[in-house]
Amino acid sequence: MSSEPRNRQQTLALRKQFIGSSCKLFFPEDPVKIIRAKGQYMYDENGNQYLDCINNVAHVGHCHPEVVKAAHQQNLLLNTNSRYLHDNLVDYAQRLSKTLPEKLCTFYFLNSGSEANDLALRLAQQYTKHKDVIVIDHAYHGHLTSLIDISPYKFRNLDGQKEWVHVAPLPDTYRGLYRENHKDPATAYADEVKKIIDKAHQESRKFAALFVESLPSVAGQIIPPSGYFQKVAEHIHTAGGVFIADEIQVGFGRVGKHFWAFQLQGEDFIPDIVTMGKPIGNGHPVACVATTKEIAEAFSATGVEYFNTFGGNPVSCAIGLTVLDIIEKEQLQAHALHVGNFFMELLEQQKAKHPLIGDIRGVGLFIGVDLVQDQEKRSPASKEAEFIITRLKEEFIMLSTDGPGRNVLKFKPPLCFNTKDAELVVDKLDMILRACSKNITQFASSLSQLSLPRGS
Repeated sequence: MSSEPRNRQQTLALRKQFIGSSCKLFFPEDPVKIIRAKGQYMYDENGNQYLDCINNVAHVGHCHPEVVKAAHQQNLLLNTNSRYLHDNLVDYAQRLSKTLPEKLCTFYFLNSGSEANDLALRLAQQYTKHKDVIVIDHAYHGHLTSLIDISPYKFRNLDGQKEWVHVAPLPDTYRGLYRENHKDPATAYADEVKKIIDKAHQESRKFAALFVESLPSVAGQIIPPSGYFQKVAEHIHTAGGVFIADEIQVGFGRVGKHFWAFQLQGEDFIPDIVTMGKPIGNGHPVACVATTKEIAEAFSATGVEYFNTFGGNPVSCAIGLTVLDIIEKEQLQAHALHVGNFFMELLEQQKAKHPLIGDIRGVGLFIGVDLVQDQEKRSPASKEAEFIITRLKEEFIMLSTDGPGRNVLKFKPPLCFNTKDAELVVDKLDMILRACSKNITQFASSLSQLSLPRGS
C-alpha cells in the first residue's frame, strides 16, 4: 500500500500506466475514486457519500460487519484447500441445499461466476456427450474463452459465432419479436428455440445444453414471460440436453418473491444445473455450481479429478455461511420485495410524467427503466441515458446502463437499499428530466464517444 494517500489524478495516472486499457472505468472522463464503503453507500477521497444503485456484489451491504468478522476469525484459524476435511465446506453445501429443489443436491465451489459457468458447460457436455449449446441473444455468461464463445454480447465484437453455438431470440415482451399484446409470448419464444433445435438436428448436430440467465441483465433487465422456462426446458430435454440457469446476477433473494430467480417461473420448473457468483460472498471471491447426482456422477466417470485450489476454502465458506445468515436474520428477501414494489410504484409515476420513459420492468431489487426517443417506435434513447447517469453521479447517485441500445437504467443495489433511498433516486431523476428535457439531447451528444463498462 502507498505510504501516503494519492490524489485522484495521481491514482488515475498510475492506472493508465500499469492497468490494461481494456479494463474500463465508470465515467472515464471524470472517474470517481472510492476509498471506503458501508451498507448501500460509498465514499470518495473527499468524504462525499454516494448512493450505490449498481452493486449487486455487496449483496447484504458493503463491508457488513458480520461478514468482515467471519472472514477475520476464520483467517486466524486456517485457510487451506478442500483436500482436507473441514466442517465449513459441508455445512455450507448443506445450507445451500436447503434453498434449492431437492434434486439439486451436489455442489462444486469455485472463485468466480465465470469459473462456475465454465464448469457448468463442462458438466453438461460430459453428461450428454454432446457439444452444441443454445444461448439467448445479448447474453453474457463470463470472461473465459469458453464463455465468450456462448455470450453473444461479447463474441459479436470478437471472432463471431461458433458453429456449435445457437442463438435464440431474447424473450423480451417490450421490444422483442413477441410483445405484451401477444396472446402467448412464452410459447411463441419457446417455439423459436424448438425451430433452432429442429434445424440443427437436420444438420446432424446434438445439444448439450440450453444456457439461460434467469433474468437477462446485460440484455436490458429482462423479465421472461411466465412459463417460458418450462417450455424451453421440455424442448432441450427432448433434444437430449440439459437446462442451465445462470443465477450469478440475480440469486440469493434479490427478486424478493423467491430466493432464486428461476423460481419466478413456478414451482414446477427445476433446472438441471444452477450457477452462482457475485452476491454469494458479498465481495469475497466465491462461486458455486449446484447440480444433480446423475450429472455429477457422469462428470466423475471420466476418472479426471476436478480440483480448484481456492474453491471451497474455509474462509470462503465461512463468509458464504454468514451471508446466508444475514439474509435470513435481516429478512433481506422480504425487504427486497417491499422496497422493490415501492420503488416500482414511484418509477411508474415518473413514467406517466416523462415521455422519455418507455417501460418500467423488474421484480424485487432487479429493476430496469427503458428510455425511448419515441413511445410508439420504442427507439432506444442511448445518449439521453448516458446523460442521466452522468447527472445522477453529480447528485452522488451511482447508476449505470445496459441493454443492446445502452438505454436501460439498471438498478441492482445492495439489498439494504431502503425506501428513503428509492425516494431520493426518484426525486433526483424527476429533477433531471424536468430541468433538462429541452437540452438533454444537445448535452448528451458530447458523451457519444464515451465507452462505459457494462455487465457489472
